[in-house]
Amino acid sequence: MDYILYIFIFAIGITFGSFYTLAVYRIPKTQDILHTHSYCPKCGHKLGFFDLIPLFSYIFLGAKCRYCGDKIRPRYFIIELLSGLFFMLLSFLMNFTVSTLTLSKIIEYGFMILYFSFVVIMAGIDKEYRQIQDSVSYYGIIIAILYMVYLYILDSTNIYRYGIYVILYAITLIMSNITFRKYAKNKYIYGIIFTILTMAVFTGKYVTALTGISVSLSIAIYLLIKKIQNRKKLPKQNYFQKVQLGFLLGISNIAFLIYLLAHNQYML
Repeated sequence: MDYILYIFIFAIGITFGSFYTLAVYRIPKTQDILHTHSYCPKCGHKLGFFDLIPLFSYIFLGAKCRYCGDKIRPRYFIIELLSGLFFMLLSFLMNFTVSTLTLSKIIEYGFMILYFSFVVIMAGIDKEYRQIQDSVSYYGIIIAILYMVYLYILDSTNIYRYGIYVILYAITLIMSNITFRKYAKNKYIYGIIFTILTMAVFTGKYVTALTGISVSLSIAIYLLIKKIQNRKKLPKQNYFQKVQLGFLLGISNIAFLIYLLAHNQYML
C-alpha cells in the first residue's frame, strides 16, 4: 500500500509544479493566478483538460501548443518533474507510510510544502526577471508566522527566538517602505532579506548559514572569472547586478535541506 501512497504524493507534486509554472509566468505580469483559465502565452487560446495534464501533456503534445504549434519551454516539464520528485522524496525522508502517518507529521509536511512553494515561485521569478515580488515575499512572511505559531504551541520555550524573527521582519518591512520611496533599486535587496529570514524560520540557522556561505562562494568565483575574462575590455561592467541571488539561495537551500534530512542531521 505504501507505493500507492507515494504515487499519489508524486501526482500531487506534479500538479503543484504545474501551478508553480503558472505563478512564475503570471505574478510579474500582475495577472490572476487562481481564477483565470490557463491559456497559451503565444496564441492566447484557452487550454483544454488534455492540454493541462502535468508532465504527460508536454510529452504527448511533443512540447508544442496544440493550437498554434508554438514550442513549450522545457522549464514547464522540469519544474513539474522536480516538484513531484521533491514531494515524494520529502515524504520518504519523513518516513511516510500508511501505518506511521500521524496528524503532526502531516502538518509538518504541509508546512514544508508551503515553504517549498515559496522557494520555487520566488526563485523562478528571480531566474526570469531578477526580481523578488512583494506578493511572494508577503506570502513567505505569512506562512513563516503561521509556522512559528505552530512551533510555539509545540515548544513554548522558544518564544524569544520567534519574537526575534518577528521583530526582524517588522524592521525590514518598515525600512523597505521608507527607503523604497527614494531608492527603488533597494527593493531587490529587501526581497533577499525577506527570503533569508523565511529560510531561517523554516530550515533553521544551520541550513541557512550553509546556504549563505555556498552562495557567497559561488558569487565570488563567478565575479573573479568575469573580472579575469574582461580585464582588458572597456567599459567595466557591474556583474554583481546581474547575479540572481534569490534563485541561487533557493537552489542551495533546498539542496542542503534534502542532504541533511537524508543524513538525519536536520536541526532548526
